[in-house]
Amino acid sequence: MPSTLPDGESVPADGALPGGALEGLGDRPFAFYVHVPFCVTRCGYCDFNTYTATELGPGASRDSYADTAVNEVRLARRVLGDVDLPVETVFVGGGTPTLLPPDDLGRVLSAIDGEFGLAPGAEVTTEANPESVDEAYVARLREVGFTRISYGMQSAREHVLAVLERTHTPGRVPQVVEWTRKAGFEHINLDLIYGTPGESDDDWRASLEAALAAEPDHVSAYALIVEEGTRLAAQVKRGELTPPDDDAMADRYLIADEMLTARGLRWYEISNWAADPGAACRHNMLYWTGADWWGVGPGAHSHVGGTRWWNVKHPAAYASRLAEDTTPAYARELLDEEDRHIERVMLELRLAQGCPAGLLDDKAVRRAIDDGLIEPAPYAEGRAVLTLRGRLLADAVVRDLT
Repeated sequence: MPSTLPDGESVPADGALPGGALEGLGDRPFAFYVHVPFCVTRCGYCDFNTYTATELGPGASRDSYADTAVNEVRLARRVLGDVDLPVETVFVGGGTPTLLPPDDLGRVLSAIDGEFGLAPGAEVTTEANPESVDEAYVARLREVGFTRISYGMQSAREHVLAVLERTHTPGRVPQVVEWTRKAGFEHINLDLIYGTPGESDDDWRASLEAALAAEPDHVSAYALIVEEGTRLAAQVKRGELTPPDDDAMADRYLIADEMLTARGLRWYEISNWAADPGAACRHNMLYWTGADWWGVGPGAHSHVGGTRWWNVKHPAAYASRLAEDTTPAYARELLDEEDRHIERVMLELRLAQGCPAGLLDDKAVRRAIDDGLIEPAPYAEGRAVLTLRGRLLADAVVRDLT
């Protein structure tokens, strides 16, 4: 979730949605995202809406954050009315959510369950920094209802972690995974980043091997993006670090796909591999397939029935609005049919299942097939699926097809 907010139309003080947004509510899957905007330190590459203790200022604190988030959950219930909306997935991201006590996270989860009800077998995930949890912490997370943890491993090489300004040591990851498995978690994800300045192909292979040795059932691998305004961007601009190279990034992706596939993890989205369909992140799948979700927290984005809105950024402003029983939404946009079509193609084409062929121009797809970007056999059966080469060039392929 980037730290800058787009402009948009104003939102009523009570948060009421346009009437059309509520049509079909309950027919589509529904989820919650909960943003916890706190970090001990700010990593040099990070552009997310996060705050260290010294950046918070008056009017916001970790101690009161769970209560504030619960207030937004209650607001969501009022805005969405009394329609039956069982929550399929909850994802707590950040920042570092596990800087909050597990009972605070559990209290927000209980509020979601109390106001909406968790669907049977709901997936409940939190992100975590490996240094921010211990054995007792993860055991309590499981007790309060979490089913999945996503650890920000990033790399197994200390010099790469140093460039990223990550504070954990490589040996910490196997330990927290062991605790997590012992606590009875159903699913464990490890997040990796490739393309960090100073990282070699061998460094990347070592990181993948270390992640696989921990035996998670899910791995995410993301190319490093040098975001404007970050310390990393300033270092690159001053010539202190070399920017990521596109060819090297492509090579790292191919290495990841080869190694992960060889160890039984299959890609189901361009940057995500899972041991089996049940290990795929169901929350992200809802994003990618047009579901409704409510984003709780400062800067969090929401989407219901083609209306998208986003909250004010700063935790103090967020808390102040909710204390006044006013929506924390900063602005919103209403997606028209063309916007929704383009977005659907852009998201679904990233999936291993692809997108329906009927959404695309046949001539454009056949050119992509001739160029080795789209698989011919699935297209003949009504689905457009990217080839491995197509995955490397996904953004360009989407532009050509839409």
